Amino acid sequence: MPDWLLVSGALYNSVWNELTGKPSGYGIRDVDLFYFDESDLSYEAEDGVIAAVAPVFAELPLPVEVRNQARVHLWYPLKFGQSCPHYTSSSDSVRHFASKTHAVGVRFDADGQLDLVAPFGLDDIFSFRITPNRVMDNRQTHEAKGARAKAYWPEITVYPW
Repeated sequence: MPDWLLVSGALYNSVWNELTGKPSGYGIRDVDLFYFDESDLSYEAEDGVIAAVAPVFAELPLPVEVRNQARVHLWYPLKFGQSCPHYTSSSDSVRHFASKTHAVGVRFDADGQLDLVAPFGLDDIFSFRITPNRVMDNRQTHEAKGARAKAYWPEITVYPW
């Protein structure tokens, strides 16, 4: 997949599990895998990619959600009732997450080295803080994800919007 990026919960939840002695996979609902492909913004094209990669992930214990970040601006207003920027890459989309803490992704670069995307750094993750990202009006998402995380990891501090 072009410009792919493994993002969000599977990453920061894994760190919190390791730091708190919880089992691997604890509190993780799914694995989010982004890609960016502007060549065809149709739902059918994205659905085709999802179907093509499904066998690769079939044996994993968690569902993998694959989404083309080039087309988020098409469905976001319908789902959330507000506009969304037309992202320029998978990394660009991460900058718009509701919480700075959640804005993290990883992939392998062309040389097989781990490429970390963390536009707001990693301090919040390692300090058990969920900090709002006010670049968009994502208050509801920030609060919901913060409450969910706090239920699993009581060590977390959720900063108000």
